[in-house]
Order: sequence, then structure tokens, then C-alpha cells
Amino acid sequence: MNKIFPSRFALLKAYISLFLILSFIIRLSFLIWNFSELDKSGFTLGKTFLIGFLFDVATISFFTIPYLIYLLLFPKHFYGSIIDKIITYFGFSLGVLILFFSFFGEFTFWEEFQRRYNFIAVDYLIYTYEVVENINESYPLPILISAMLALVLISIVLVYKLGYFGKVFTSETNFTSKLIATIPWFIIVAISTLFITNKQADFSNNRYNNELAKAGIYSFFAAFRNNELPYNEFYKIIPKEAAYKSVKASLLDSNNTFINPNKNAIYRTILNSDSISKAIKPNVIFICIESLSANFLKEFGNTNNITPTIDSLANNSLFFKNLFATGTRTVRGMEAITLSIPPTAGRSIVKRKENQELFTIGEVFKQKGYERNFFYGGDGYFDNMNTFFGGNGFNIVDRGRGFLLDKSISTTRTNIEDAEVTFENAWGVCDMDLYNKVIKEADKAHNSSKPFFDFVMTTSNHKPYTYPTGKIDIPSGTGRNGAVKYTDYAIAQFIKKAKQKPWFHNTVFVIMSDHCASSAGRWELDVKNYHIPAIIFNLPNQQPKKIDKLASQIDVFPTLFATFNWDYTSNLFGQNILTMLPNKERAFIGNYRKLGYLKDKKVLILDEQKNANFYSWNPSDNSLKLVPTDKKFKNKAISFYEVADDLYRTNGLKIKE
Repeated sequence: MNKIFPSRFALLKAYISLFLILSFIIRLSFLIWNFSELDKSGFTLGKTFLIGFLFDVATISFFTIPYLIYLLLFPKHFYGSIIDKIITYFGFSLGVLILFFSFFGEFTFWEEFQRRYNFIAVDYLIYTYEVVENINESYPLPILISAMLALVLISIVLVYKLGYFGKVFTSETNFTSKLIATIPWFIIVAISTLFITNKQADFSNNRYNNELAKAGIYSFFAAFRNNELPYNEFYKIIPKEAAYKSVKASLLDSNNTFINPNKNAIYRTILNSDSISKAIKPNVIFICIESLSANFLKEFGNTNNITPTIDSLANNSLFFKNLFATGTRTVRGMEAITLSIPPTAGRSIVKRKENQELFTIGEVFKQKGYERNFFYGGDGYFDNMNTFFGGNGFNIVDRGRGFLLDKSISTTRTNIEDAEVTFENAWGVCDMDLYNKVIKEADKAHNSSKPFFDFVMTTSNHKPYTYPTGKIDIPSGTGRNGAVKYTDYAIAQFIKKAKQKPWFHNTVFVIMSDHCASSAGRWELDVKNYHIPAIIFNLPNQQPKKIDKLASQIDVFPTLFATFNWDYTSNLFGQNILTMLPNKERAFIGNYRKLGYLKDKKVLILDEQKNANFYSWNPSDNSLKLVPTDKKFKNKAISFYEVADDLYRTNGLKIKE
């Protein structure tokens, strides 16, 4: 032991011990937290903790390097000097502070996402205003910071009392002994860098066991390095020509004509009108509701009566009962809705480079002479939303807290001014304030006699779940049910005010969620946690109807265009749900690594280790059962994801004049 930790390395020994203790506490806490969801067999739990320990050692090895270099190079005759003490105390204090910061951060992140740090945590470093404010409004931040600093101080005092600082400053360890003690840690770092990947912790079919086996900090830096995954390099593929042929066969129907049938492209002409079915051009207001799971609605068994307005609209509209979100984040929902595309591996296209001048649903509205607007209650700098929407032809209406648009983007930006705000939290103004702004801008558009398409992104149904007091019977900030009920209340007030406007009779309202409130679960992909409601309300000459067909977020706007009897050119993957044949019903679900294809209560899940797992899905208990792979099913799933990625990377999603 003295060779591994000679006296000059005493603090390093204390630091590593503290890290391993905190990591064990985190892992044990998460195990207790989600005990019912885990694979609890002795072998699997043992392997979970063993793999976790190895990842902990790999993680702490990186933290040791700066201090090891200092210890190795600092001359022996300066041991215990003023400069040695300053550097040692400062370095140890900073290192311990980082450990406790990560310790507290892991608990808050797990509560929200039921996962170790991932690319979402990386994004949170970029959008510090919203994240820090959200944490401040969601948790007693002064108490947490005080507790963290107190723990740092206690740790330093305890280590001092145990004599570790004294050993460091009075050490007689020579260079050779320091070199012998240093080399193993450099070897561990080299092995971890060259041969260890975070995905190697995914040893089980149970997602919770896999997440427990990981180390939070290691997962964070793994996500930082790998937030974009070229499909062809990481996932199963089939010959490109076969993939395009399969996708085209799925998209082809009597209304479609491919413009370049012999090319690897899906660009086509869609005809919906005839001598009887004439095209109409109503205004369209699309409300994208933050985190509205289907199971919040009475229609799907909820007895808390927290969505009376949406429940009523569902009974008086086109209501899609069997619709699934493509992902677990707002930017993934935006990708699916605007581009009408299956989810792409890694980051959403909304947050990637080369995401401007794409063929979006906005381009279809442009073909018909519409003004296009994107409304967001916060600053649309967050999650790259302004760059994406502005770069694809939308005007921007947001809070405008100070972040400017990219100079290369030519669009109009309108601020939600202070005088227009009655309530605001970390994420932006409350939904009612946002809707009031939508109404103001709709009045202006109506006066100009130009049809408008508004994409409205809400924020109130998001932690910290705060909203104006006195509006509903659940106190602000007390939980998700209150946020959902306020979200519903705000929609009721919006519809009530809109009905008083001259443009209401010629305006169609589309309401759909960006994703569910939670995606956590024990399976690779928890299918029910992608089930969302979608409504098309106030559609001319349309009787209320509930549609049970299995469909995806990407299909809602192609369906809307069909109800308008529009003829248009399209580069969209989505299809008309109303005329969708049973053999073409399907849904796409995924997260940033797993890509799922759902059809006939079967789901094929692709991952970045080139696996393709085929399951039977039981909706009653949301369970997945591994079954022998259906090759035709597998190839169909692969073809959609392969083509979507290929079109993005070869500029096949761009607008074609």
C-alpha cells in the first residue's frame, strides 16, 4: 500500500476514498429509489456494482492526473513550503467541492430523467440562465449550497484531523517512489481513454441496472464527446438502394408522385384536391404543449380531472388516440413535427449544424402564401430554437432576454415586452401571457388579410411547475398535476378569447404534445411513455371523430394538409392518418441512442452497438418480451432510420426550388 500511496500521496488516498464512498452512496440510493424496477437477481446486482466500481476507478483516475503531475514535478526540498500549502489546500478544496457538486447534481438529474448524466446535462452547461433559474425555483438552493459548502469544510477538517495534510507536508518521498506510484494511474487513464466506452456499462436488458452501473461524471464526458451519431457508423444498415426502395414503397399511394423516382430521394408531389374537394386556406395555430402525456387525459383513464378543456376538445374535434411522440425532449418533438421525419441518432437536427433552409412544414405553408411565426415564452436562444426556426423562414416572437439571432439569419423578431408579462419563471412567461401575445399578433395578421401559421411552444408544464396564483384549485409549485391543470386552464382562456375574434371562424387549432412527462422505465424504450394526445379543432365541415390508428407525430401535419385538400410538393416522411391503411400504421420512438419502430404490437429497437432487438409489446402492462426477429420487419425499421440520416447528411432535406 505504501508503494501505491506513499506519504506524499496521502491526500490523494483520502480524495479517492471520498469519491468512492460518495459514488457508492449514489448507487445505493438509486437502487433503493427504483428497487421495484430493477433486475434483482444476485448475479445481476453483483455485476451492476462491480461494473460500477470499475467505472468509478476509471473516473477518479482522470481526476488524479493534475495532482499527480504536481506531486511528481514539485521538488522535494519545497515540501511543506507556503506555496506547497497554498496549492495543496486550494486544489484539495476545489476537488472536494466538485465531488459534492456532482453528488447533489446527480440526485436532481435522476429525479428528473431517471438516468445518469447524458447529453441533456451537457446542454445544461450551455443554457445556464434557464437551468440555474429552474434549479433555484425548484429546490431550496441557498440550503443546498450551504450544505455543500459545509460538507466540503467538514471533509477538509476531518482529513486534517486524520493527519493526511501533515503527512503530505512532512513527507520524505523521493522522485523514484513518486514515479512508481504515479505510473499505474496513468495506465488506468490510458486504458480508459483507448478501450473503455460508456456503452460497455449496458450489460443488461434492464435499463435501470445499466444506469446504476455507470458513473455520473464519466457519463457526462462520454455524452460531451458523442452527442451526434452517424447512423452508418454505429447502427445496423442494409444496402442504401434497398433502404430507399423500402421507404418509397411505404410512402407511395394514389396521391403521390415521386419527382425523381430513380434517385435516392423522397421528394414528391402530393395531390389532395379534385373537382369536388376544393382547397381551403384557414389560419392555423399549432399549440405544442410541454410534456403532456396521454395518461393525463380522462380519455385514457385519468380520474384527477386535470384536463377538462382538452377532454372537451377531444370530444369535439379530430382526436388521435393512438399517436406516439418520436422522442423524450422538446427539440426532438420539434424535429418530428416541423421536418416530419423519424428521429435521428444523437442530437436532434434542431440543435445540429446545417439545419437551415430545410424542407419543413413551414415550406408547405409558404407555398400557400402563409406568414409563419414561432412563439416561445422564454428566449428562443435556448436549445437553438431561434436559429432553427428563423433559419427556416419563421418570424420569431419570444421573450428576447438579450441573446441575438445569428447574423446570417434574415427574419423578423418581436419581443414579449415586460408590460405584457403577468407571471414568469425560469423557462419563460406563463402560458396565458404567451397566448395573449399570440392573439395580438393574430389580430395584426388578420388586418393585413394574410393567412398565418403560428407554431406556439408552451412552458408552464415544466418544473418548477409554477404559474399565476388564483387560477386553479391546486397551489402553484406543488407538482406536475397543478402544472397540467393550469396548462389546460390557459388553453380554455385562449379559446374563449379567440372565439371573440373575427378570425376565429377561419382558424384551425392543432394541439399536440412535444413529448411525455416521463420517459423513464425498465425497458430499452418504454413504449407507453411515448403516447401523447393530438387534436385538430375547428376544422371546417368536419364532424368530431376519434381515430384509433397507430400513428406518429410526423403524420399530424400531412394529415392536416390533406383535410385542407392541398396539392403541394413534399419532402416529408409523414402520411395522412385518415386514409392510412392498416398495413401502413406504425410509429417511431427513440432517445438519443435507441431507435424504435412500433407496429402491430411489435417493436424493433436499434442501438449504436449495431444490435437490433425484436420485442412483443404488451400494452396492458407496458412490458416487452424478446421474440425471434422478423427479418422483413427489421429491414423496414432500418430503412426508415438509414434514409432519414442519409438525407440529412447529403443535404437531401434541403429545399429544392
